[in-house]
Amino acid sequence: MTRVKRGYTARRRRNKIRLFASTFIGAHSRLTRTTTQQRMRALVSSHRDRSRKKRDFRRLWITRINAVTRENRVFYSYSKFIKNLYKRQLFLNRKILAQIALSNQNCFDMISNKIINQKENTNQIKE
Repeated sequence: MTRVKRGYTARRRRNKIRLFASTFIGAHSRLTRTTTQQRMRALVSSHRDRSRKKRDFRRLWITRINAVTRENRVFYSYSKFIKNLYKRQLFLNRKILAQIALSNQNCFDMISNKIINQKENTNQIKE
């Protein structure tokens, strides 16, 4: 059986891992075993944090909407605001609502007033 020299294949595999870990500090970017370990750890962290980022942004948007709804202009909480939004079939997601609440307070007030006015109109019709 002929001898197989794996130098090229092994070097190419190690170089690929080293390129990934080139920005890491110290032995994490130089030694092959530690670079492979750090690469695995980095990929696990990135996978985990992709779903965590979605969670964190949703929390941020909810906090912003809640802060604006509890100001003097709108007199109820976030949960009641969202419930009434869905009841009135105004389908705006939390990201858009948070952007409106921060950038254009008057528009957010118009949305909340529309919810309140429709609520009053439905109460008058029932009576």
